[in-house]
Amino acid sequence: MRNYIIAIVSFSTLLLNSCMASKEAKSTAGLYDTTWELEYISGPRIAFEGLYPNKKPQITFDQKETKVFGNNGCNGYSAPYTLNGTALTFGEPGPATMMFCDGGGEQQFLRQMKKITSYSLDKDGKLNLIEGDVPMMRFKKVAK
Repeated sequence: MRNYIIAIVSFSTLLLNSCMASKEAKSTAGLYDTTWELEYISGPRIAFEGLYPNKKPQITFDQKETKVFGNNGCNGYSAPYTLNGTALTFGEPGPATMMFCDGGGEQQFLRQMKKITSYSLDKDGKLNLIEGDVPMMRFKKVAK
């Protein structure tokens, strides 16, 4: 009888762990193999179009290298990231191109990225980067 109970508990534990791992893999799968384009950023008192008059920032998650790359509305960038469930943080951006651009959105974008603590994918398929419990940036998928 004791062996039977141990077997049931062991099987239940394995089943629960595999379901949790599968759920986490499904939830993060939407991040990868997609380029995301910024459509909202919190904080600045300048209109979104004024911050990014020529090009909207984009971000792409590289799962293998655990880096993000894209453009910040002006220059290209890359940065390491750490992802644990929905907890998400970005490291210092690496070398970037050095073009001069109008609008001031580049620095705003990089400052906001440093503050991010988590992410969510909403029912409309939008990527929200969150500080605490407040969405600070929202991205839409770029059509391929």
